[in-house]
Amino acid sequence: MMTLATATSARPALAFDKLGVLIALVAVAGAFLPFSIFRANRIVLGEGRMLIDALDGPSAWLTIAAIAVGILVALIRLAPAVKLAIALAVLAVAFVMIGRSATYLTPADNTFARVSPGAGFWLLTFAFALMVADALTRLRFRPWPRIAMLAAVGAALWLLLWSGAWNDLSILKEYANRASAFWNEARTHLLLAFGSVAVATVAGVPLGILCYRVRPVRAAVLNVLNIVQTIPSIALFGLLIAPLAWVAANVPGASTIGISGIGTTPAMVALFAYSLLPIVANTVVGLENVPEAANDAARGMGMTGGQRLMSVELPLAFPVILTGIRIVLVQNIGLATIAALIGGGGFGVFVFQGIGQTAMDLVLLGAVPTVALAFAAAVVLDAIVEMVSVGGRTQ
Repeated sequence: MMTLATATSARPALAFDKLGVLIALVAVAGAFLPFSIFRANRIVLGEGRMLIDALDGPSAWLTIAAIAVGILVALIRLAPAVKLAIALAVLAVAFVMIGRSATYLTPADNTFARVSPGAGFWLLTFAFALMVADALTRLRFRPWPRIAMLAAVGAALWLLLWSGAWNDLSILKEYANRASAFWNEARTHLLLAFGSVAVATVAGVPLGILCYRVRPVRAAVLNVLNIVQTIPSIALFGLLIAPLAWVAANVPGASTIGISGIGTTPAMVALFAYSLLPIVANTVVGLENVPEAANDAARGMGMTGGQRLMSVELPLAFPVILTGIRIVLVQNIGLATIAALIGGGGFGVFVFQGIGQTAMDLVLLGAVPTVALAFAAAVVLDAIVEMVSVGGRTQ
C-alpha cells in the first residue's frame, strides 16, 4: 500500500520550459528598459520613459502585473493553449498601453511633441510574440485555423487603429500628414512585389520545365540566374538605369508604355530578375521528385509526354513550385523598399525620407507595413502550400 510520503515523492516536480527561460529573460530585460520615448519634436533626440513613468498609476501597475504573469507562464511548462492565450493577452495589454502612454505623455494642445515605442516595448513584443509562435508550433494548427488567427490579429489591429487609441503615437501623426501619399505608395509597393512575382512565375515555370527536360540547358540557365542573385540589389537597380534609358530614348513607343531609366520599370525588371532563380530551381526540383511509378502508370495509360506533364508531373510538383513562389514573394516585398532609391516608389519612400530627415518615426511608417505584409504573405502561402501538399498526398 502506497504511503503518503511515497505518493508525495511520486508527483512530478515543477518543470521549467527551456525556451520559456529565454523568453522570460528577454521580457525581464524589456521591463527594465524605456517603455516609451518622448521627443519635444519629430527630429530631436528622445528621452526614455520607464513603464512606471510612461503611464498613469493604474495603467502602469496593470501592465506590470500582466508582464509578471506572462513571465511566470513562460517559465513553467504548461499546455500550449494556455501559453498562447496568456501571450496574446499580454501583447494586447502592451499594444493598448503604448497608445495610452502616448496620450499620457503628450502635453495638451502640443502639436510638436512626439511619443514613440521604446526599446522596452519592442523587447516585450518580441518576447511574447516568440511565445505565441512557440505555442502555435506545438499546437500544430491546420492551415485554415492559422489563416483565421492571422485574420483575427489583423482585425484586432484594425480595431485598435479605428478606435483612435493610437492617434497620439508619432507614427500615426506621420501617417496623418501623409495619408494620401501612404496609400499611393502602398499600391505601388504591392504592384512591384506581386507584379514581379506574377511575371516571374509566368516566365520561370516554363523555363524550369525546359531545364528539367533538356539537361545541357539546365546548367547554363541556373548558372546565369545564380550570378544575378549575387549582384547587390542597389547595384542591380543602378545597372538597369542606363540600358532602359537608352531603350526609352531610341525605341519608338517605349517611353509611351512607361519604360524609362528611373521609376517603376527598372525596379520591376530587377525584382523579376531576382525572382527567377527560386522559381526555376524549385520547378526543376519538384519535377525531379515526381515518383517514377506515377510516370510509369501514366505511360501505361497511353499518355503522351505533354499529357503526363500537365496531368501528372506538374500537379505533383506544384507544392514545391509554390514554395519557391512563397520565397520569392516574401523576398520581393522586402526588396521593393529599395526601389525608392531610383524613383520606383513603394514604402521605401518613407524609409529613405525618414533617414534623410533623421525622423525615425517616418522610417517606421515605411518599415512596419513592409514587415507586416511580408509576415502575412508568408503565413498565408505556407498554409496554401500545406493544403496543396496534403491534397496531393490524399489523391
